[in-house]
Amino acid sequence: MSTVKRSAGILLFRVVADGDGHPDVEVLIGHMGGPFWARREAAAWSVPKGECEPAEEPAAAARREFEEETGLPLPDGTWVSLGESRQSGGKTVTVWAVEGGLDPGAAVPGTFSMEWPRGSGVLREFPEMDRFAWCSPDVALARLVAGQRVFVERLRVHVREGHAPSGA
Repeated sequence: MSTVKRSAGILLFRVVADGDGHPDVEVLIGHMGGPFWARREAAAWSVPKGECEPAEEPAAAARREFEEETGLPLPDGTWVSLGESRQSGGKTVTVWAVEGGLDPGAAVPGTFSMEWPRGSGVLREFPEMDRFAWCSPDVALARLVAGQRVFVERLRVHVREGHAPSGA
């Protein structure tokens, strides 16, 4: 019996007004680091997330991974469950949204090592995420890997149904 791999993450957001004055969001997403993603934009961004350790609660993994991937503490805020999504590779991802601010330029991402160029025997270190950006939902939907787009849609529904724009 195989174990389903699980990941958990945080979709940081801020509430803004759309062109008609209705509440909408901007979300913080990160461009995946390393040589495979270097020249890609579309479907090359992710919610800050990572694998749950054995017996680790998904919420604890989400906080840990957010802080590891951004190098910054998670802003205080109410956690909004955005549920789960099964990714194309079979991994199940659980995501929460947290409203808060963060300067993407202040991020100091965690790193990973891999052999590069492949077959060279040389291990190189790369950032897990090489840059972060606040994006409108439409931009985020174009940039995010397909299996994570549902979280932006769920967040948008949540905000439109229950939030007033910040500063309103």
